[in-house]
Amino acid sequence: MFIDDSTRYCYVYILKSKDEAIDKFVMYKNEVVNQLNKKIKVLRSDRGGEYVSPFADICAQSGIIHECTTPYSPQQNGISERKNRTLKEMIYAMLLSSGLSQDMWGEAILSASYLLNKIPFKKKDVTPYELWMGRKPSYKYLKVWRCLAKVVVPPLKVQRIGTVDCVFVGYAHHSSAYRFLVYDSKNPDIHKNTIMESRNASFFEEVFPCLEKEHTSSSSPVDEIVHDEVQEQLEAEEGEPQTYREAVTSSEGPQWKEAIKNEIDSILQNHTWELVDLPSGFKPLGYRWIFKRKMKADGSIDKYKARLVIKGFRQKEGLDYFDTYSPVTRITSIRLMLAIAALRDLEMIKSTKDMLKARFDMKDMGLADVILGVKINKTQNGLVLSQSHYVDKILGKFNKGIRVWLKLP
Repeated sequence: MFIDDSTRYCYVYILKSKDEAIDKFVMYKNEVVNQLNKKIKVLRSDRGGEYVSPFADICAQSGIIHECTTPYSPQQNGISERKNRTLKEMIYAMLLSSGLSQDMWGEAILSASYLLNKIPFKKKDVTPYELWMGRKPSYKYLKVWRCLAKVVVPPLKVQRIGTVDCVFVGYAHHSSAYRFLVYDSKNPDIHKNTIMESRNASFFEEVFPCLEKEHTSSSSPVDEIVHDEVQEQLEAEEGEPQTYREAVTSSEGPQWKEAIKNEIDSILQNHTWELVDLPSGFKPLGYRWIFKRKMKADGSIDKYKARLVIKGFRQKEGLDYFDTYSPVTRITSIRLMLAIAALRDLEMIKSTKDMLKARFDMKDMGLADVILGVKINKTQNGLVLSQSHYVDKILGKFNKGIRVWLKLP
């Protein structure tokens, strides 16, 4: 690791053995001189054997002062020691949370160093990257480390399968490509557990296949089941329409039209918004439709869901709005009221109905989901609440009964 004392910009090289350190230093020195038109004045290191005679000769030839720390005094090179500790703690956390094997530490430390160079200093709104390169870094292409990615196979290697399942492990050096660990491949030219670089990939930043595999049995049949379930979920997501026109003109057009109608009816019945004239000086926000298939446990389609959403992300804080609030009851508030009711042996009548109605859309829930451990069931006479695990826990703690009623209009 080479770290600039002024900007704190860090270079990390992976070595097979310590005697490669001198070669990496020459590479580092040449890049600094050629790319930044700067010269290294002083080099400080500990007294490791790899830094003794070869470094002394290279530094003497280049006019670089080579400072060595006093034996058993690592604090004299505190900047490098702290960076070492930070990187080690990061890679331990990355590997532990990813489910990847320990031999992926090299990819982890390269990614950690890459990110640290683009994080601003605590007391300055500037990054090491900006100070070193002379331009602001871009964050738009950053991805969640160790997430699932479906990487498009290069044309020359395409067989029946056009993509392979990979785990995102880092960023290519001096390239705009990403680095991937092949997780599962049915292509004979691309082998499992190999590293490949590509820019053409779809990322699933909430799916972590290695972590899922670690949490299941080590037997291969179980691993295959987990992988198949993830694949089915991803395939369902990939096939969902992205626009209104795509939805209504697809083979599932009637189902999507019905879902759209249900959404509009729900909006009108709940008086979600009303039509008004646009005030002078205001700009309207756009909207879009979100389409999702809700799947059953066996993989079949349960129902089609359509949501009309406003592009609120186009608003700027302080210009278009100042305060934000949640139009629904907090989950902690509901839990508190249930606990108080249990403690005081109170009856919750109208407030409970209004609270639950504000917190959840009964129709959209299908009247069969769990709310705070309270399951809503549909009966011939209306809605009733049945105590489940969470409510039972409260009752056991306070040794009290609880009666909840919902008066329907």
